[in-house]
Amino acid sequence: MTVTTLSSRELNQDVTRAKKAAGSGPVFITDRGRPAHVLLSFEDYQRLTRQRRNIADALAMPGAAGIGFEPPRASIETRPADFS
Repeated sequence: MTVTTLSSRELNQDVTRAKKAAGSGPVFITDRGRPAHVLLSFEDYQRLTRQRRNIADALAMPGAAGIGFEPPRASIETRPADFS
C-alpha cells in the first residue's frame, strides 16, 4: 500500500493523478502544509466503515503504526477448587 500526499493546488491541477494514486492507497490532501482531507478508493472506504471490524483489520489500517497501544499484561492465577 502506497501513501501519497498532495497539496490542494496539486489536486486541483491533476485530479486524474490523485484518483489513480487512490487505487494503491490513501491520498492525503494538505492545506497550507497540514493534512486536511483523505481520498480513498470506494473499496477501501467500505472496508474501513464496515460495522464488524476485527482487531486485525483495525491494526492493518494505514496510519495505525503511529497509534500507541500498550495494553496491561494479564495476570492469571490458579487457585484450588472448593467442592464443599
